[in-house]
Amino acid sequence: MIFPTKKRDPELYPHRHGLHFSFYNALNWQVAIGTPTVLFMQQLGADAFQVGLVFSWTFLLTPVQVLATAFLPHLGFKRLTLAGWSARAWCLVVPIGLAVLAPRQPLPWMINAMVTAMFVYSLARAVGTAALTTWLYQLVPAAIRGRYWATDQMLSGIAIMGSLIIYAGLFLVLPVYLAFLVQYLVAVFGAWMANHELNRLADVERPRMLSLEKIVTETPRLITEPSLFRTYLWLSIPLYVTITPIAPFAAYYLKATGGLNAASILLLTMLTYVGLIAANLFMRTHMDHHGAKPFFRLSYGLLALIATGWLYYLQGGGQSPVVLAVLYTLQGAASGCWTSANLNYLAKIVPEQDRALPVSIHGAVITFLGGCSPVLWGLFMKGPSEAQPVNVPVFQAFFASLLLTTAALFWLVRRLPEKTGPAYPLLQGGWLLRPFRGAGNLINLIERPVEHSDQPEP
Repeated sequence: MIFPTKKRDPELYPHRHGLHFSFYNALNWQVAIGTPTVLFMQQLGADAFQVGLVFSWTFLLTPVQVLATAFLPHLGFKRLTLAGWSARAWCLVVPIGLAVLAPRQPLPWMINAMVTAMFVYSLARAVGTAALTTWLYQLVPAAIRGRYWATDQMLSGIAIMGSLIIYAGLFLVLPVYLAFLVQYLVAVFGAWMANHELNRLADVERPRMLSLEKIVTETPRLITEPSLFRTYLWLSIPLYVTITPIAPFAAYYLKATGGLNAASILLLTMLTYVGLIAANLFMRTHMDHHGAKPFFRLSYGLLALIATGWLYYLQGGGQSPVVLAVLYTLQGAASGCWTSANLNYLAKIVPEQDRALPVSIHGAVITFLGGCSPVLWGLFMKGPSEAQPVNVPVFQAFFASLLLTTAALFWLVRRLPEKTGPAYPLLQGGWLLRPFRGAGNLINLIERPVEHSDQPEP
């Protein structure tokens, strides 16, 4: 059994519904905002700009998470989360209907319908995410939070990897639109089960006051005033801006121009998570001893290798499944190295007693600006004709910019001072597999009533 049981893990068992939610939720978002939707858009004839726009909605709507907190004093954590998570599932009716139609000659309105549906999906998802992390954080006792979030990520990873393998098999045995139909039906099932598990969780006391004034006054100061936090923030931005477009445009290019089938692309995407999990298993035993900076450099080096490999691939050399498998695995490893190093370093440079705002600003800024990048690159990456849907020279220029950016960051990271040793961990729910959830930490700015207890919290 992959889920905690009363006999095997009695401490996590009372909080099993939150873990079940994470598993079923991964079945939903991995299809709706992941590679399957990129492939579906390509099947409908979408161009690079439209693909980039659909992929970016989740990132671009990050500020909605902040605005949605205004509803918490009226709705509470549970009702607000369920409202967002319930509404998003209805948006998948659009791709299900298009898959049923199975058009041989897709019409422009179909692509526009997908762009609109994914916008509404991401909007509803942002509303639900606004309260989710802190709601679970209050339900889970402090003594087992680390194990809870680790289990949360493990279950998400298992759901993603297992589903991608199954989806790849579907494309080998079913007609293409029928395979997409099954995937979106599984996504709806995942959304329904995720809502069912959320309904079984207890609610917590509603907040009485929101510190939105603090966000307005402190955010410009943290971003502009000279400090170590500002230096690190501006070193993180160019990395996120250059790496965010890799996933959608790589899948789009391989399907539209590279001649790979959808099954192969989904298996390659699965290798990304293999690399991510492997990197974090390695770093877990070395981070506290060596600090974050060596792993920043390792992630930059891996990304430079990825950029070089893709440039070599696009030039016509080494076009084999083995080369692509290595590139996708390295992409996951690089992401895993940087994300864990980022959590470790942020924990050392922000004050322990007031972390929510700087950590949330960092997550919100890099994810929002990173979300702008696929839209802008998509404008220039559109091919000259239907026979050439991707402008290959522009795609090569993208990886050249990635190579130059990582080389510059490898040199500039030396400016970051660091004391090696363990750091008090940050709230990590969703960061490793879903870094765009980082902005959800803004909800921690809620002023909650002081809890009185005879026993101090561990």
